[in-house]
Amino acid sequence: MLSGIFAGITWALETVILGAALAMSPFISTEQGLFLAPFISTFMHDAFSAIYMLLFNGARRNLGAVFGMCKNKNFKWLVAASAIGGPVGMTGYVLAVNYMGASIGAVASAIYPAIGSVLAYFFLKEKIKWYQWVFLILTLMGVFGLSYSPEIDIKNFWIGLCGAFMCAFGWGIEGVILSKCLKDDSVKSEYALQIRQTVSALVYGLIIIPCLNGLEITGSLFLRENAAVLLIIATAALCATVSYLFYYKAIGTLGVSKAMGLNITYTAWSMLFMVVLFRDFSNISILTVSCAVVVVVCGVFAAADFKKIFSVNFLGKM
Repeated sequence: MLSGIFAGITWALETVILGAALAMSPFISTEQGLFLAPFISTFMHDAFSAIYMLLFNGARRNLGAVFGMCKNKNFKWLVAASAIGGPVGMTGYVLAVNYMGASIGAVASAIYPAIGSVLAYFFLKEKIKWYQWVFLILTLMGVFGLSYSPEIDIKNFWIGLCGAFMCAFGWGIEGVILSKCLKDDSVKSEYALQIRQTVSALVYGLIIIPCLNGLEITGSLFLRENAAVLLIIATAALCATVSYLFYYKAIGTLGVSKAMGLNITYTAWSMLFMVVLFRDFSNISILTVSCAVVVVVCGVFAAADFKKIFSVNFLGKM
């Protein structure tokens, strides 16, 4: 459970730092830059993360085992999960936010823990108790409260809705496939993350960015005047890499449904980091603080098995 909580905390830090990069040039200089910002930042973000994992696995002398995963029976599933969770899930998120507005798009895509839990129930036979469903629903309601804004700008509801489903199913399916693969002792979380970030970066760099005519803006990030932006993205990617390592560990030990419930608490932690790092109190209100508490507390309870906790406590006392 601590791994799942730390995954949410570090992802919140990543979100806040990456948000600062997206508010800088060249992402805000032109309309094309504004449109391509999520795609380019995700590509650079995952590319840096893949490099970090290469260094991490190299330092631990695991590169041979990582490359040996190509012969593992789960390799094709790890590649599929990487492509579905990265490019498909993230592209869906961008569509949802762009066409439904930031508040509705974020909330619509945040239903992925519920979808992941349903898929895990049917395909992985994960048993989810009734109270865990209740706490998961309360967590999603808390996310809605955190993201709600009366200033709603819906450009195209149906495209946005399709994007939300792409995102939710993409991230949900990725979690289920990973949970299945990580049950194999030969598949370590650090190996799976290396594959995930590498595949995602390659799909973005070789297919999505060229198709969107984003090579020029992507190349401009390596110019001297944009060094600060690149450094911030690299820092965000480091936080994301740590978050993924915790998240994958939580999936492997708790199961996908419980790990997702803990991971989504990042929506609450990000509000705290905005205050601590940037002294931004604009989103602080009775509603948001209350919703943040609901998200964190209910997210933890959704992952808890009270029967096991109480039985351990009572047996220990006896």
